[in-house]
Amino acid sequence: MEFYHNPRCGKSRNALAILKEKGIEPQVVEYLKNPPSKAELTTIIKKLGIAPIDLIRKGERIFKENYKGKNLSDEAWIEAMVENPILIERPIFINGNKAIIGRPPEDVLTLID
Repeated sequence: MEFYHNPRCGKSRNALAILKEKGIEPQVVEYLKNPPSKAELTTIIKKLGIAPIDLIRKGERIFKENYKGKNLSDEAWIEAMVENPILIERPIFINGNKAIIGRPPEDVLTLID
């Protein structure tokens, strides 16, 4: 199990606390310090079952200044997230071949057996 985490984000901290309360200690990936590669991000998006644009944080300044209103290909959105990991929505909890965005934080519980 992996947990893509931004410790400065309250929802990310809350989701991780929920998992730990259930006795789950996922591998924590601080994705701003260790950004996922293009291949890793592509795999995560596939596990989430969403389009790359749906993983973009549209409230971020960098999105508003550089990407808002643009119609990019899936590959271009993935490249944007690789180059600017702050654009990646968080937290992401991965359990095997499934993943979920922990918004609200309790959603992470849906991937626990």
